[in-house]
Amino acid sequence: MRASFDVSNRAVDNLCDELDRNGIVLLPRLISDEQLQSMQRAFEARLQRLRWNNFDGYEKSEPYRHMIEDVLLLDQGFLDVAIHPIVKAIVKAYLGDDAELTEARGWRSLPTKRDFHGWHGDAWYDQHATKEIPRELKLAFYLTDVRSGAFNYMRGSHRQQHPRPVPNVELNNFGTPDVAEMFGPAGTAFMFDTSGIHRQGVPMLERRHAIFFNYHDPQIRLQEDDRKFYRYHPLLLNAAFLGDLSPEDQKVLGFGNKTNFIPAYTRPANPPLLYNVFVATLNLQLHARSLRERIAAKLNQLRNRK
Repeated sequence: MRASFDVSNRAVDNLCDELDRNGIVLLPRLISDEQLQSMQRAFEARLQRLRWNNFDGYEKSEPYRHMIEDVLLLDQGFLDVAIHPIVKAIVKAYLGDDAELTEARGWRSLPTKRDFHGWHGDAWYDQHATKEIPRELKLAFYLTDVRSGAFNYMRGSHRQQHPRPVPNVELNNFGTPDVAEMFGPAGTAFMFDTSGIHRQGVPMLERRHAIFFNYHDPQIRLQEDDRKFYRYHPLLLNAAFLGDLSPEDQKVLGFGNKTNFIPAYTRPANPPLLYNVFVATLNLQLHARSLRERIAAKLNQLRNRK
């Protein structure tokens, strides 16, 4: 059973006050060492190979990061972190009753000295449809010790402008920023307003494994690229982990909400030529294996007749 927590506890009020003020807040420890170790093992298992055909694994669309989609499928601990009572209390206070968990992704960041993921706010909503800045929170959770390449956040930069990339030449416009550098051991968790200016710090001297859970109101109109590529699709969940959910948990996880469900969705991008080469090679291997099996079966029949 999940531990109960008094959402009116003054500690949660203090966390919310800090989040309002700075745009980012460090959370207390959310899970046990045993849960953390189980999550680490499950995450590592998916990092053994690139995902392809019937091989589970990571996705790769950039040089310095390996991505794992839908981490809620991997281990009970990921779900428990995402709907932890402290997390839910902060989400409700900061985003309102209609907020849901809309994304659960993990990354392995590879060692590099390159600032490949520079300062930015997270663009996600249709900025042409509103002059307001809709609220969104992310919960970050480290699966490894982070001693370099920590998450950086400019305190107080949230809700000042529509989120977008911020080139280094513009940094002088922000004066001398008060930057939170979120170093910490495995199990460190923090929440931040995604409209605030943030980045992955450099240099990254060790591999970093981190999970990011995204919360916002799913009724808010998404930007076209996210809608087109089905980024905030309904969550994929593992039935084995869902036996102890409250109605509030089900609401946060989006049970029954089809707002961003796209029937018969097909990704618009065409696969690269190399993909077609791999597919053709796989087909040849499968046909060759089938032929070997048929030849072996025929030879066995001939031997049995003698």
